Amino acid sequence: MVVFPKKKNTFCAKCAKHTSHKVTQYKKGQDSLYHLGKRRYDMKQKGYGGQTKPIFHKKAKTTKVIVVKLQCSACKKMRQEKVGRCKTFELGEKKSKARKDALYA
Repeated sequence: MVVFPKKKNTFCAKCAKHTSHKVTQYKKGQDSLYHLGKRRYDMKQKGYGGQTKPIFHKKAKTTKVIVVKLQCSACKKMRQEKVGRCKTFELGEKKSKARKDALYA
């Protein structure tokens, strides 16, 4: 499990100095219905004949690459940074582990 801080002090290319950055997790936007590939696919699917393109089934990866968005607190410039692969990702402070022997006391 990766716990990532909500604020990170890092270099801003626009300010040309180290500033505090607000951290949020990247999420994929909604697919457009009007891009050429989608329009072409929809036209090909119309009418009789069933599925015209192969549907991918051989999934290999079990996790996704985590990407965070960093927003400069001074100039509001956004940039993205790759964290890597992990099963669970959280934004916030690390939680201190409770003592185990307290359960059996």
